[in-house]
Amino acid sequence: MRKQIKQFFEADSASGITLLVFLVISLIIANSPLGPGFESLLGQQIGFETPQVHLKYPVLLWINDGLMALFFLMVGIEIKQELAHGQLSSAKKASLPIFAALGGMLVPAGLYALFNTGTETAHGWGIPMATDIAFAIGILSILGKRVPIALKVLLTALAIADDLGAILVIAIFYTTELHTTYLLYAFGIFAAMLLLNRIGVKSVWVYLIPGVFIWYFIHHSGIHATIAGVLTAFAIPIKGKTGGPSPIQTVEHAIATPVNFIIMPLFALANTNIRFESGMVEGLASPLGMGIIAGLFIGKPIGITLLSWISVKLGLSELPKGTKWFQVLAIGLMGGIGFTMSIFIALLSFDDVYHQTEAKFAILVASALSGTIGYVVLRSIGKKYVTG
Repeated sequence: MRKQIKQFFEADSASGITLLVFLVISLIIANSPLGPGFESLLGQQIGFETPQVHLKYPVLLWINDGLMALFFLMVGIEIKQELAHGQLSSAKKASLPIFAALGGMLVPAGLYALFNTGTETAHGWGIPMATDIAFAIGILSILGKRVPIALKVLLTALAIADDLGAILVIAIFYTTELHTTYLLYAFGIFAAMLLLNRIGVKSVWVYLIPGVFIWYFIHHSGIHATIAGVLTAFAIPIKGKTGGPSPIQTVEHAIATPVNFIIMPLFALANTNIRFESGMVEGLASPLGMGIIAGLFIGKPIGITLLSWISVKLGLSELPKGTKWFQVLAIGLMGGIGFTMSIFIALLSFDDVYHQTEAKFAILVASALSGTIGYVVLRSIGKKYVTG
């Protein structure tokens, strides 16, 4: 039994399977008598506050903005290493995820607007623009070696660019108040960390401790605080002392297991907390429901593939070696997993609880369709990548 447990946690698919298990558990809890109590628990305020420092927030916020910053730290580390000496090490390769993310935002927003122009739900155009990086990568991890590393890196980089784009959209179009002073504090600390890297400081704590302050200031600026994880990752040195471990790999090894088997399952448990209510199914046929489903399930793969193709044909980008266009289309389907970021934008878009509930269900359906079909397609075309 001990050997089997060890083999499970060492498998490539273990984190993705764990994530899906907690997703199902969350849906069961939300639609059982335990639902109201669980929702109350997520809304429970924890932390402390003083006249100068405010750090008392609901449990849900600590998970989504606090713990998930560590997830973004790990993803940022992976991207930085690929930029340095991996699949994104050339300008043309690195530009592909940016163009893909741009297409994956513009086309879904356009499709949503097509269904909702002139309606009371028109302001929700930002809902289908977002890709839920945690769930997309979690499902991709279930495929293990069936997916070549180049595709995994492409989806990860695309999702990061998409997430940063969604943060900008929220900051510009959905944030009522942006505190630029806090942003300046955060980027001032980030600049100092880059300087420390430049002059050869290798201690990981010199970067992680200021990273906590970056998180605090970005959170208080009104922008989604998880970007602090990406900024911190990009400041940590890749090269260590002669004969010593790499600082960036030291951090990655330390946080990989907690992120994969504690933070991401908690994230799924807290954010799949959707209660099924009457009228939800009928709401899928409304302009709001159709706009979200069309945007995520159709707009994402079309936009990601189309703008990637255009950028490659114009010589601006380059496909990873051995990658085919139908694989990019499959990755585009995985990009249609909008979920928590889409739900977050939906809550900002509408004050009406009915529209919020309608949007949540449409996001869940579109994300399930995108994830399931993307998984099936990648599994069916990825058999030749299985080794051993």
